[in-house]
Amino acid sequence: MFAGGRRAVAPYAETAGSGRERSQPSRERGAGGSGPEDPICRGIFQVEKRSCDVVLTSSRLTWTPIEPESPAEHFPNRPKYLKVVINPYSHRKEAKQVYYDQVAPLFKLADIKTDISITDHEGHAFSVLKECEIQEFDGLVCVGGDGTASELAHGLLLRAQIDAGRDIDSNFTPVRAPLPLGIIPAGSTNILAFSVHGIKHPGTAAMHIIMGNFQEVDVCTFSSHNRLLQFGFSAMFGFGGRTLALAEKHRWMPSSQRKEFAVIKTLTNLKPENCELSFLPSEDVHVVAQKGKRNEDEMNAIEQCNDEDKWQTIQGHFLNISIMAIPCLCTVAPRGLAPYTSLDNGSMSLIAVQNCSRADFIKHLKRYGNLKNQFDFPFVQTYTVQEVKILPGTTHRWTDITSDKNADSHSYHSSVNSLKENCPWNVDGNLMEGTSEVHIKIHSQLITLYGKNIEECDDITVKCRCL
Repeated sequence: MFAGGRRAVAPYAETAGSGRERSQPSRERGAGGSGPEDPICRGIFQVEKRSCDVVLTSSRLTWTPIEPESPAEHFPNRPKYLKVVINPYSHRKEAKQVYYDQVAPLFKLADIKTDISITDHEGHAFSVLKECEIQEFDGLVCVGGDGTASELAHGLLLRAQIDAGRDIDSNFTPVRAPLPLGIIPAGSTNILAFSVHGIKHPGTAAMHIIMGNFQEVDVCTFSSHNRLLQFGFSAMFGFGGRTLALAEKHRWMPSSQRKEFAVIKTLTNLKPENCELSFLPSEDVHVVAQKGKRNEDEMNAIEQCNDEDKWQTIQGHFLNISIMAIPCLCTVAPRGLAPYTSLDNGSMSLIAVQNCSRADFIKHLKRYGNLKNQFDFPFVQTYTVQEVKILPGTTHRWTDITSDKNADSHSYHSSVNSLKENCPWNVDGNLMEGTSEVHIKIHSQLITLYGKNIEECDDITVKCRCL
């Protein structure tokens, strides 16, 4: 009945809709009378190249233009041309399969064109960003794990500073990333994707990209002697850094085994780091002109109001220090490593775990996987901060002067930067080593990710197999 009615009505709809009657929002043709009638047939038909809701009753034919006329009208941020970077070595080397099986078909259905680069060595993703005509694309897409996503975010922001003429070897205010970044999770932990999407599902991430859903996200700068080391979202010093450093030395092992081995081995040799921890407490720093937009003047003013008398300093021994600008959700920490941190509130969580017994430290770690408060221990302190300075050891003090020896020891055009000696940091799953002081500073809504802000999920409990 419907199919037959569709064939019969379409020519009549085109004839009846000719002339001045088309200028009205709703059209009808047929006998007079009032009151609703049961439709004989109803369907969507094209009238003068516009989609219309057409209804045929026993006495009249009506049609109403359907708004929006096209997906572009409903999704104004919908991308048309994307640069896609795939790390084929992520996790179990499944990234290419994830993209071509689960993501590429969706992009094709959405009529999104892509330019694909497949990386083959460390730092390749940054080289791709450095060399491509970035202004040609509507967005950048990463297919890989946290390390790949962090490398691309760092490269995207560093490219923005270079293009804007910013001196990254000074106390500079960074400019925003020029393109939104989409993260298709294909790694082992996928903290960035999990924090933005609430789930590590490639199809969900792809749909956020297709619909042009944007989420502004805070980013940290990691510097030493005013020289930029890296852009990043989170960092761990102490247990978290040493665990990653040990895992990196055993890359020949399968990913899950390597991580469990590194955690157990580091716990066996658990020792505190002697350091000086200084931080600037955060006040009401979430000042935006409207949601989703960064007020540059106000944010720059906040970044410059660092009164020295507001800084606090702690000298001591710490098993782990975490600095996180995002909640860092993952399967082993479903509430997040920093559950009270938002993606875009202009502040960081500082979590300092002082020296304690191995048994108490393990209790603290285990609570990340359940609903108990992981910070409810006398040896754990939490702060909401704008800036953090960490100086390992006690024999040196902070300085803003860079020696010639230090000035020649780094290359700032790589996704992973190293300091001088073995004092490892875990920055977004990338290893950053050294003993020189590190200055971490928050920059509100510095990058745009494809996704939507999510509410905390408190009813999920996942146990870590390695503890």
